[in-house]
Amino acid sequence: MIGGLTNHLWQSTLFAVAAGLLAIAFRKNLAQIRYWLWLSASLKFLVPFSLLMSLGSHLGWVPTAKKIATQAVSFTVVQITQPFPDTLSFVPSMPGSTHWFPIAILGLWVCGFGVIALIRFKAWLRIRAAVRSSTPLEIPLTVEVRSSAGLVEPGVVGLLRHVLLLPAGIIARLTKPQLEAVLSHELCHVRRRDNLTAALHMIVEAVFWFYPLVWWIGARLVEERERACDEDVLRLGSEPQVYAQGILKVCEFYVESPLICVAGVSGNNLKKRMERIMRSHVGETLNIWRKLFLAIIGVVALAVPMVLGLLIGTQSRAESQTRDSAATAPAYEVPSITLNKAGTVALKTGNGIISQRLSIFPGTFTAENISMWELIRLAYRVEDYQVSGAPDWFSSELYDVDAKAEKSAIDEMQNLGNDQRELENRRMLQTLLKDHFKLTLRQVTKDLPVYSLFVADAGKLHEAQGDCAPGPTTLVLDSGMPPCGSLRVFPWVGRMDGLKVPMTQLVVNLSGFTKRMVLDNTNLVGKYDISLTWFPGQNEFPPRPAYLPPNYQPDPNSPPLLTAIQQQLGLKLESQTGPVPLLVIDHVEMPAEN
Repeated sequence: MIGGLTNHLWQSTLFAVAAGLLAIAFRKNLAQIRYWLWLSASLKFLVPFSLLMSLGSHLGWVPTAKKIATQAVSFTVVQITQPFPDTLSFVPSMPGSTHWFPIAILGLWVCGFGVIALIRFKAWLRIRAAVRSSTPLEIPLTVEVRSSAGLVEPGVVGLLRHVLLLPAGIIARLTKPQLEAVLSHELCHVRRRDNLTAALHMIVEAVFWFYPLVWWIGARLVEERERACDEDVLRLGSEPQVYAQGILKVCEFYVESPLICVAGVSGNNLKKRMERIMRSHVGETLNIWRKLFLAIIGVVALAVPMVLGLLIGTQSRAESQTRDSAATAPAYEVPSITLNKAGTVALKTGNGIISQRLSIFPGTFTAENISMWELIRLAYRVEDYQVSGAPDWFSSELYDVDAKAEKSAIDEMQNLGNDQRELENRRMLQTLLKDHFKLTLRQVTKDLPVYSLFVADAGKLHEAQGDCAPGPTTLVLDSGMPPCGSLRVFPWVGRMDGLKVPMTQLVVNLSGFTKRMVLDNTNLVGKYDISLTWFPGQNEFPPRPAYLPPNYQPDPNSPPLLTAIQQQLGLKLESQTGPVPLLVIDHVEMPAEN
């Protein structure tokens, strides 16, 4: 709460500084321009930045707006406008304890608000009494004119229905031209609805009574308000000397109004006002370029928080949709997960050949002799180097998994596209790991060494023609080419073959080989036949698995991986640094056999 209030004050202060700079830039123009600038700075205190952001978040359905938001709003904007965390607190959070400091702060604010409200209320009562005791005057004006014996100066009262009150005897003390000039001044307040805008600022002062800036803005409003009316009176043709003498006589016989929401004639610094009036000083009107400049500033002031809200709202909706989608994703029906003891013993002892099979159909997952590492890679599409906190049994234990969803869920997945079907399969596998391995993890991002993949020789990689029919992905350790649309990879041997595969599949596998994230900068959007042979370096891969057949040996005449990629595929990997998403395992358990 305190953090939110601090951010709001900071944002409003920045807005007021901007308004002040604009007021300086427009100092030679009409006073009413500067008045509206200061009024906007005042009203900003009543309009939190978060309100405009919430309005922007409701525009998330506009595709073009989404694109603009993503490109226009940066992290810098958030840091400048919201530098203080929402959880900002001055006391530690203790269970069962009472936070007296926030209560004391709230109590102090309530006292200050009450004092300000009481002062304003008492002043209003005096003005109300003056109106009730007043008598009508036969002066033909567009508003009702009344005379009051208890009034301190001429003034307009009322927010919507205006009444012009004149002190008793003022008509006898002023000449006709002087009276006309003074009345013209008051009618200017009526046309501008200065009482209403002054009342709005009074609310700002009452709510933010502790912040000196709002009182300073109030003084600027009164100054520019009276100056704007003076300029209006002079533009209407009143003689400067007559008008100045009328104001001086009012000040001689009467005193200033006690309530700021009563627009009078004697407000503001009298000496400066007399000097401006006698010089017949009237500000310049805005030319087309200054009007356009102000319009752009106004649009930007509204657009920035709304665009920021649009961006954050789009991200929030995406996260919400992801959570909702995960909550409603189909799950496997009582999957079977058993420890393959023969495979595990062979893996640990290095004796014998371990067969391994993996089949993924829509809504069906079958694996034989699969490790937890491989399950993590399949479920989250990450490589080993992107996972931390894994226990030793991730490599030392092999499992047989047989999982199948309900028939209705399988039928629905059959109607999905290949990419969406793969996503559903991964989410179902994630649910399986969460439910049966009690897996909980979190994602972090770190700047790490990465590789950038780009085309070095465009003549060595040719786009394959046609497409693959949708179907299951079955990977078996045997000879021959892989199924269409997939890669068969033997990293310990240094061999990779693929038919009609996109660059994304190649990039994913290269990330695993190099133990670095590979960024695709090839701009290749087609599908390609891949044939790559290299000699694995000593530290490139884990120890050779026991289930790999003896005849699977690397070719000692093959070049290293990075050289082979450039010579055989016409691609090149360049080292650089970039953000890498990592998974941190907070908790995981070996599954109970079923």
